[in-house]
Amino acid sequence: MDTVNENTLKITEYELLGKLPDPFMFDNGERMTSKDQWEKRRAEIYKTAVELQYGTQPPAPEHFEVEALLDWSPVCKGYKIRAGTNDRQVSFRMQVLLPEKCEGNVPVIVDGDMCWMYHMDREFLNAALDKGVGWVFFDRTELAHDINTEGRGKGALYAVYPQYSFGALGAWAWGYSRCVDALQKLDLPVDLDFIAFSGHSRGGKTAALAGALDKRARIVNPNETCAGACGCYRVHMRGEEEPGGIAESRSETLDDLMRSFGFWMGEGMEEYRKCEEKLPFDTHFLKAMTAPRTLFISEAAGDIWGNPVGSYQTTVAAKEVYDYLGAGDRLFWYYRRGVHGHRIEDVEMLVNIIRHEKYGDPVDGRMFRLPFKDPGKAYDWSAPEEN
Repeated sequence: MDTVNENTLKITEYELLGKLPDPFMFDNGERMTSKDQWEKRRAEIYKTAVELQYGTQPPAPEHFEVEALLDWSPVCKGYKIRAGTNDRQVSFRMQVLLPEKCEGNVPVIVDGDMCWMYHMDREFLNAALDKGVGWVFFDRTELAHDINTEGRGKGALYAVYPQYSFGALGAWAWGYSRCVDALQKLDLPVDLDFIAFSGHSRGGKTAALAGALDKRARIVNPNETCAGACGCYRVHMRGEEEPGGIAESRSETLDDLMRSFGFWMGEGMEEYRKCEEKLPFDTHFLKAMTAPRTLFISEAAGDIWGNPVGSYQTTVAAKEVYDYLGAGDRLFWYYRRGVHGHRIEDVEMLVNIIRHEKYGDPVDGRMFRLPFKDPGKAYDWSAPEEN
């Protein structure tokens, strides 16, 4: 298989708008002195990395029920989830696909991208199923619309929680947690200790947010999120994939994101559209919120709009938190060749991480291969000395 090397992506322009903020610094200007303080600091980070970036989030439901819709076989089942307040609920579909041959309870990947068609590809599905890993799909657009001409606040979940300011990503992330609620309620051969969240592009943004919020996700895998989750707001880049690959192009900026898809995000992000260096956080804060659980960032070297260099910079910065918490071996990243898409190779790499954690399989040798020359750290701080 054609793996990447430092010459795969040629960086033709690199601009760092400002050093990445220190995740160990409390809002009062004092730094953490003990890993025991992480949950307190994490709660502060939530106010910016989540509430500023994505709006105030819908809460866990008062009312929750699961209705069986399809029992086609022991390995293919469909359900309708109904959840919300006691007065008003939203309903959406969930589909469960399990391996045909398995012993005991199996790990599963929860993916909200049922609105796309790639998940219907049998080879894509089998990349997990043939390795003993199941799928849980739902259609996130049943919770909030994904139509940029409609503007903000369109979709069923907004009528349930009108007092919250979440954008579409927050509504979609809520769906991931409701699928876990359903798995806990249903009598299925699923290992509830090995649930992974995944999604691609806008679905990858959603998986990153959902995984940061819901600690029941043991493994969080945002795939090629572009701006708004794993890329870096403070890094603007241009590049071209070589040899003879993708022509020179630039990365997505916050201004691009808000102009086209502002309804995904928190309204407060409008203030920073062309002054990202003033943001009180960057995406390494969101990545660090998953710690000490496993985070696996998957990118494509030729997905220049996705800011592969910025994603690396914020992953390296988040690793400072992972290392400090003694969880450095739970942060994974990889780049494949090619452009934007959720590919079979992406699934294979996620399944490798799942099986590595559950069964002790060796980590795939394609992991941790950088497709460009390292531009150096985008921050000037380090983890605190432990008292």
